[in-house]
Amino acid sequence: MMVRMWAAMMAASTAAPLMAQDHGQMDHSMHQMPATAESKPEMDHSQMDHQAMSHSPPAAPQVSSEQSPTGPPNAADRIWGAEAMRASRKAIYGEHGNMQILWLQGDRLEYRVRDGSDGYLWDIQGYYGGDLNKFWFKSEGEGSFGEPTEQAEIQALYSRAIGPFFDLQLGVRQDLTGPDRTHAVIGVQGLMPYMFEVDAAAFLSDKGDLTARIEAEYDQRITQKLILQPRVGANLSAQDIPELGIGSGIDNVELGLRLRYEMVREFAPYIGIEQEWRLGGSRDYARLAGEDPSVTNYVVGVRFWF
Repeated sequence: MMVRMWAAMMAASTAAPLMAQDHGQMDHSMHQMPATAESKPEMDHSQMDHQAMSHSPPAAPQVSSEQSPTGPPNAADRIWGAEAMRASRKAIYGEHGNMQILWLQGDRLEYRVRDGSDGYLWDIQGYYGGDLNKFWFKSEGEGSFGEPTEQAEIQALYSRAIGPFFDLQLGVRQDLTGPDRTHAVIGVQGLMPYMFEVDAAAFLSDKGDLTARIEAEYDQRITQKLILQPRVGANLSAQDIPELGIGSGIDNVELGLRLRYEMVREFAPYIGIEQEWRLGGSRDYARLAGEDPSVTNYVVGVRFWF
């Protein structure tokens, strides 16, 4: 029994070295796969485009003005054709544009407190028409209480849009006080950059007198209902008009400041101050007539529209 056990142990001890693998003597080249036509070359990481593998979002594609929603107004012509789009635009204009609107505004209806006799002033305008063509009505006048009206006029004008914010106006003006005068009128009215409202016109009377007027105002909103409005106006003449007390050059300049409170958007009482200067030959005519060429008016009025 002991002999058999010793023989088995000797056999196991001689077999173990044969089963153990000597990794130092192994030919590792035998484990390499043979190159074939389908095998790919080893990747060179130095040539990789790491930017393409980054997780940052790709840059937005550059869009030309023809592809942009803010491109040319007639960009659809390139897709559907000018003839087809002409009919579509005509239909849209008939259905959604050229609405006939009646609008009337009393821009200044005011009582004026000043040295001597207190006075009054009105400045009313309105129109009827659509986006492109309108009929304008304008009337201005002023005077002192207890005395004849110093100045009053009425205008009837055809207005044609010449841009998104400006109209060209042509028509007639009739003076209602003083020497009878009828004037041909050409002017522009609209909204300047930074929201300045401008009304400028030239007048040629039936007596051959050439005069001009320019007015500008700006609404500075202090709150949703409280608005401060600076206003400037000037009258000019190409020649002396003695019967009207007007000298050549700048006839007069008005500078005013009004603070109004919009009880509703369509109705707003206001208070303010306005200074008027008569200049050049007009100042001399005023002095000869016993008038003050510089007048300060404290005003209370109302502005409305509908």
